[in-house]
Amino acid sequence: MEQLIVRVADKEKAEMLSKILSALDFVNSVELMEDKTTISNNEQDFFALAGLWENRDVTTESIRQKAWREDVK
Repeated sequence: MEQLIVRVADKEKAEMLSKILSALDFVNSVELMEDKTTISNNEQDFFALAGLWENRDVTTESIRQKAWREDVK
C-alpha cells in the first residue's frame, strides 16, 4: 500500500478533496488532519540564544581559518 500526503491551505477545499478521494474505489482510507505547526515571530525566542557563544574562542576569523585550512603533507 502506498501513502500520499497532500497539504491544502483551505479547510473547505481539503474536505472537498477528501470526499472526492473517498469516492474512488482504489482508495482504502482518507484521513483529514489539521496541521498544528506554528512559526513563532516572537523576538524573545530569537534573543534567547544571544549569549550562547559568550566567553568562547569563536570568531569569524577562527571559523574561516578552520574552514579554509589547507592540509600540508
